[in-house]
Amino acid sequence: MKTYESLVNELKKIKDIGFVKTHRSGNTGIGKTLEDLLGIEENNIAGPDVEMIELKAARKGSPSMLTLFTKSPLPYGCNSVLLNEYGYPKPNTNKKHLHTTINAVSFNTLKGGKGLKAAICDDKIEILGPNNNAAKILGCNPYWDKESLQKQFEKKYPGGLLYVKADARGSGKNEEFHFNEAWIMHDFSFSNFTKLLQDGHLLIDIRIGQYSDGSPHDHGTGFRVKPDKLDLCFSIRKQVL
Repeated sequence: MKTYESLVNELKKIKDIGFVKTHRSGNTGIGKTLEDLLGIEENNIAGPDVEMIELKAARKGSPSMLTLFTKSPLPYGCNSVLLNEYGYPKPNTNKKHLHTTINAVSFNTLKGGKGLKAAICDDKIEILGPNNNAAKILGCNPYWDKESLQKQFEKKYPGGLLYVKADARGSGKNEEFHFNEAWIMHDFSFSNFTKLLQDGHLLIDIRIGQYSDGSPHDHGTGFRVKPDKLDLCFSIRKQVL
């Protein structure tokens, strides 16, 4: 298992190499290429505190958003309510699903009408819907509280996040990367997190399907952030390359 210190030293050597050809075409090529150059498996990095450091790589200036983590909303049973109230038929099946992206700037569109929106209320992020149907059934809006988000964040990044950025050129199998910037980041900041959501830099992907018995199947409700705003989710940020 590689240590954090040895990893940083190897990143400096990789920077000096300059541009390297991708090891895989497509969006995941940058991560695959960096892992291969470092000779590591995913998450196989021991941090200074012996906990595991997550490794992420991104193209500078890329519009693609990064998934921070996935977390189902509360209270228990709200996925079923969301599916029943706002879901729609899945093509070529007799099942319903709800695949939609929400933000805290405006309501999205679902089934041709007003859809869902995220809202920050004290120490919670709530899902608002038309006519408050879900809230009427559940007794509250579906939500994520500060504590549950922090626990999920720390579960995903127990030793922090090593975020490596690269200049990219070319495309497809001929794309090349120059890994020349890296940051180590620790500690979840709920205030920063909600500010990013409020400003439209953080999005929430709701992905709920349905089993054959009608019960909901959570495919992973994901929190996604713009790459250039990722560091703002953390309280402690330090450039190491």
